[in-house]
Amino acid sequence: MLNNIGPMGLLLIAVVVLVLFGRGKISSLMGEVGKGITSFKKGINEGQKELEDTAEAARDVTPENETEKDKV
Repeated sequence: MLNNIGPMGLLLIAVVVLVLFGRGKISSLMGEVGKGITSFKKGINEGQKELEDTAEAARDVTPENETEKDKV
């Protein structure tokens, strides 16, 4: 259904949205979308850092000089 919308159709939709909501409302909406994207990226980075910290804490701490007979 959406495959049949051409550039003129998209332009018409953009004009109708602009007329219905006004420039100020659309501008503030895009600002909120930008804040949401920034917050999402910050959350992703914090999650990755937390995973890296957890992996670092869970690393192998077996002494290097331990022999095979000591392990059994």
